[in-house]
Amino acid sequence: MLSTHPNLQACDDFYEALIATHQGLETAQSHALNARLVLLLANHIGHQETLLHALELARASAGFAPAGADPAERGAVTPVAPVHAAA
Repeated sequence: MLSTHPNLQACDDFYEALIATHQGLETAQSHALNARLVLLLANHIGHQETLLHALELARASAGFAPAGADPAERGAVTPVAPVHAAA
């Protein structure tokens, strides 16, 4: 079961570390870093049902229709580079 209630200790510290990790990266490098991070954390979680639920929630919270929906209903997915990546 995916926990969606606040569970992160020192969330501001983690956010600052995440931002610092992206400092100086090109957009493509930043996207690649995010992909590696997602895969590392997915491996750590390891539970397929939980991971699929997380994908559904992330897509829905971004305002996109479910992955299995008609392509016209999905909307365009435009990758967005973190603002700090351009610095």
